[in-house]
Amino acid sequence: MLQGRRYIRIFILVVLMAAVLGGSAVPTGGLTFLVRAFTRPIEFDFSTWTLEAIGAKLASWGLSLERFLTPQAQSALVLDHLARVQRVNQLNAEMVAIYTNPRFTNPDQASQSVREELNTELERLNFTASLAEAVLQTQLMAVIQESSLHFLGQVSPPSLYRVSDVPQSLVISPRTEIRQVLDISLTPSISVDQKNQLESIILTKLDHSALVVPIGGIGSYPTMVMQSSDLVWLTEVVAHEWVHNFLTLRPLGINYFTNDVLRTINETTATLAGQELGRMILEKYYPDHLPPPVQAQVQPAPSETVSQPDEFNYQTEMRLTRVETDRLLAEGDVEGAEAYMEARRQVFWENGYPIRKLNQAYFAFYGAYSADPEGGAAGEDPVGPAVQALRAQYDQLADFLNAISWVTSFDDLLKLLGR
Repeated sequence: MLQGRRYIRIFILVVLMAAVLGGSAVPTGGLTFLVRAFTRPIEFDFSTWTLEAIGAKLASWGLSLERFLTPQAQSALVLDHLARVQRVNQLNAEMVAIYTNPRFTNPDQASQSVREELNTELERLNFTASLAEAVLQTQLMAVIQESSLHFLGQVSPPSLYRVSDVPQSLVISPRTEIRQVLDISLTPSISVDQKNQLESIILTKLDHSALVVPIGGIGSYPTMVMQSSDLVWLTEVVAHEWVHNFLTLRPLGINYFTNDVLRTINETTATLAGQELGRMILEKYYPDHLPPPVQAQVQPAPSETVSQPDEFNYQTEMRLTRVETDRLLAEGDVEGAEAYMEARRQVFWENGYPIRKLNQAYFAFYGAYSADPEGGAAGEDPVGPAVQALRAQYDQLADFLNAISWVTSFDDLLKLLGR
């Protein structure tokens, strides 16, 4: 009876959270109406996805099979599931290779054994997916509890995530400045040529910079996370999206879409906290998969060549690109800024970073994730460094999150820093 009441309470919370968090915010206005004339047929259906995700979570709660496993067995199950994800990815790649190889005159016959193994692995994957999600949710809530990020002994909101094909975001910025004015979620299956066509239409017909960007997760409720076999990435993203849920019940998250400053504070906070919580999960449950501390890691090179100090540094070069672009736009040289960004995109490409399009919308989106000390796409924006500085003032993650969650302006953040 108590367990049933618990499920009912959680279900009510899920419905309330879904109403608050579900989907991208699409503000009203003339630009929105004009853009959606082009995007309506390819927009992501959050309502259907949320109902299906809630149904899956209720079914998982009803069984709660993870409760019958030891902590060690739970971790082993997650690792086995991720290994199966990797195997499915490999088999899919083999299928593509067979059907694109001109040597195979009968690709159906040549791929029969691969297809049979793929179907078997997909069945097993579907069987273990909900259980692996339940385990990681439980593990995240355990480290949240240990971090004192609870209210009256309960993690609020509970961690709920669902692996899914994640929608892609259409980000729109004015051409005259770097500022996100619109973000619309599109279906995951949109092709590259559709992206280019949509971006070109918005540029030529609406005189705005546009970019369709891939994302790893969305802070809906349950949160939506892209499928991956990378445990380090997965734990960090699941934690990142939970932090968004945590903040959305507080002033900082409620004001996420108020302006770019608050969006940057939100995303930088979620990135920093997600990294820490993800690492805590690895330390507690997957110590053999724990990467070295961030400060001990070498800047990754775009190829297998060992990076040297004088070689191309992505974050440094992207910061320089953003700073120069801001300068040109401030001078009113829009066409010069756009020509410069395209020239720089080619430089990144030549150094192993295949950026499809580098424009105002690119910086408007990626500049909000300002957790890197070198700035990167944020350039000289002081917001991200201020969030980083505030995190450094607190020994405990809970104290940092409880403090910054009440911020509703950059001035509030500076006051917390004593500036």
